[in-house]
Amino acid sequence: MLEDGKIHDLAVVGGGINGVGIARDAAGRGLSVLVVEAGDLASGTSSASSKLIHGGLRYLEHMQFRLVRDALKEREVLLACAPHLVQPLRFVLPHVPAMRPRPLIRLGLFLYDHLARRRAIPGSAGIDLGSSPLGTPLRREYGHGFSYWDCWVDDSRLVVANARAAAERGADIRTRTSCIAADRLERHWRLRLRDEATGAVLEARARGLVNAAGPWVGRVADSIDTRSAAAGPRMRLVKGSHIAVPRIAGADAAYILQNDDRRVVFLLPFEDRFSLIGTTDVPFEGDAGGVAIDAAETQYLIAVVSRFLKRPPAAADVVWSFSGVRPLYEDDKSAPASAVTRNYRLELHGGGGRPPLLTVLGGKITTYRRLAEEAVDRLAPHLSIAGRPWTASAPLPGGDLPASDVAAFVDGLARRHDRFDRGYLARLARRHGRIAEDVLGDARGPQDLGRHIGADLYEREVLHMAANEWARRPEDVLWRRTKTGVHLSAAERHTAAEALAAML
Repeated sequence: MLEDGKIHDLAVVGGGINGVGIARDAAGRGLSVLVVEAGDLASGTSSASSKLIHGGLRYLEHMQFRLVRDALKEREVLLACAPHLVQPLRFVLPHVPAMRPRPLIRLGLFLYDHLARRRAIPGSAGIDLGSSPLGTPLRREYGHGFSYWDCWVDDSRLVVANARAAAERGADIRTRTSCIAADRLERHWRLRLRDEATGAVLEARARGLVNAAGPWVGRVADSIDTRSAAAGPRMRLVKGSHIAVPRIAGADAAYILQNDDRRVVFLLPFEDRFSLIGTTDVPFEGDAGGVAIDAAETQYLIAVVSRFLKRPPAAADVVWSFSGVRPLYEDDKSAPASAVTRNYRLELHGGGGRPPLLTVLGGKITTYRRLAEEAVDRLAPHLSIAGRPWTASAPLPGGDLPASDVAAFVDGLARRHDRFDRGYLARLARRHGRIAEDVLGDARGPQDLGRHIGADLYEREVLHMAANEWARRPEDVLWRRTKTGVHLSAAERHTAAEALAAML
């Protein structure tokens, strides 16, 4: 047993954004919560997104007005709750007359501006790309366009922040711990768990169970007592891949590029020196673990941006790529992947005296908090949850900045720690928010931060991530808690990984 005789109120399988979001909400309503994740936090789909908090402009074309409205509302909520992780980002949409007529785009942007109240996000506008600096990276034939605003997010760190918030409220977060079986007893669930580091099999008990395993939700469903659980979830798996290249000259805003297959590809500023290009939509079958981009996907992304850019990148320019598998709710088997809803579905089984099972299908990172709130509301009658929804106005760890002003916070850091480079302090603040003060501690200069791992990563921050953020392996730090890996050469990454392995 994890703790001798203890029965948790809720066990959550899955340490992605939906799982930790549900854990945070439930723990804040007074439940004792256990989270088990087979890998690292955000090691699946949640770290392989386009890193956007957005309403989904293209979903208007599929008449998904409610999804867009809810996402636009959440954009403002998350910007207020985690201003260090979520920041407004301007998008440029070059007009392609053969694709969508200008009046239709204007109508779509009008709806995008007005479906939900905007407080911190500017509205849309038309652009003369021939005279505006925003047209600098684009071919001359794209003379007119539109701009609108969405938000950028550090997706992996958003997951970590939610896990940390849940733990601060008493949740037990167990990474690298697999759920290998779950049996429904008379009053609770009995879970068999495997510690992936030692191979030890443990037992846990919980009055309610949530399957939030993302693309592995079907596998977890198969391990649950089938005498009382529902049939397998209706899901479609879609692989999405991104590539990072050296920053495209002049592309300091984000660009949304319309392809002739009626899909869109994003060109996004990334990590100061790079541009991020994605995503693909490829039907996927098999194990989502270790999924990687293929040559056809790389060529597809290069071909789309080459249609628009004066100086497009080549495949040889790719410095990093990543892929994830999106578990989409299968509402129409005939629809192409790009048209399948990104909305979520919650399926509740049990209740009426039987321990409940909630299965989470689909969703997107933008609406994770709303999904979590609804999930706990659905479980409330079966778990005697008295607490009310609370997360819409509660800052995430590090997000309690005065006036949500990251720049002012960095100004204060620079005054208090004047021997540090301001750029380093700004990047530290973007990762940790107010908690950056805890990371720096009593350090008076870089020499007090311990071993330099590479780029702007030092030993003291690594130890903080190990103690407070469940970092256990080099890749947890190089690619999820930070993006240090993309700033290093292959040889430097190898050296950094060896140093991190010794620390962790």
